[in-house]
Amino acid sequence: MTDLKGINLAMQTPMFENGSIDYSRWQELIDIYIDCGVQGLVLGAGTGQHPYLTQAECNRLYELGTRRIDGRCHVICQTSALNVNEVIERSKHAEDLGADALMILPPYLEGPEDDDGLFEFYRSIDAEISTDIIGYNIPQTTGIGISVDLFQRLNELPNFNYIKDSAGDMSTHQAYLQTGGKVLNGADPTTVFALMAGATGTIWGGANYMPKECVRLYHLVASGDFNAAMDLWATMIPSLLYIWSGNYIAKVKYASRFRGFDGGALRRPLTPLSAEEERILTSRLQTLT
Repeated sequence: MTDLKGINLAMQTPMFENGSIDYSRWQELIDIYIDCGVQGLVLGAGTGQHPYLTQAECNRLYELGTRRIDGRCHVICQTSALNVNEVIERSKHAEDLGADALMILPPYLEGPEDDDGLFEFYRSIDAEISTDIIGYNIPQTTGIGISVDLFQRLNELPNFNYIKDSAGDMSTHQAYLQTGGKVLNGADPTTVFALMAGATGTIWGGANYMPKECVRLYHLVASGDFNAAMDLWATMIPSLLYIWSGNYIAKVKYASRFRGFDGGALRRPLTPLSAEEERILTSRLQTLT
């Protein structure tokens, strides 16, 4: 099992104004984020508009990304899809490229919602690969929650070794931790508390616009300097609360551009922020400068 401790940054996907992917900027951002000290990068992340990327585009991001990273940090590829065979195809391709882990959503549109059905979904994928699987709990988006009991069952599979918990419910998060399974926090506003509670690390979209602060936060918590961690957190939480309140990807893109980590435009159906949203977010970002 790969140790995914630390800040695994869920990368934005840089795009031109017409919505096509800027692969050159993709590779530049990889270097920039690694230089900022992140321990891992998530390629094809939800923050990178994964649902609106084709399989071929994701594969190209994985290919360029793993080559550019070249062992300098962990590589996590999101290989989610509604069709199980496509999940397996995506996962095998990422595995062949040398991915350290695969992040996989449950089947989120009229698929199984009961524990037995979800277990079979992950079991069928696990049987086809040999790379760590990160289950993905984000019920506010998928409508499906991965129960604590199911997480315990899934941890019995050979390769299901992590869960990314983006629900933001610290009670469930701590219950996951009590099972002994590895948990990665994915809910921006709970990060410092999840790390203090024992989360292995994060898969963090907000890190796109404040990677150095996120890395520093992790090291402060890991070293036990909770007072300094909370002081830093006080500068981070204003913008994190705002991006978490809705229109997440557009806000992360705007904040990234504002702070020097420009990832270009959005792809339809997402739309840019309104002038009022830009004004509020700009104000919330001032605590970081």
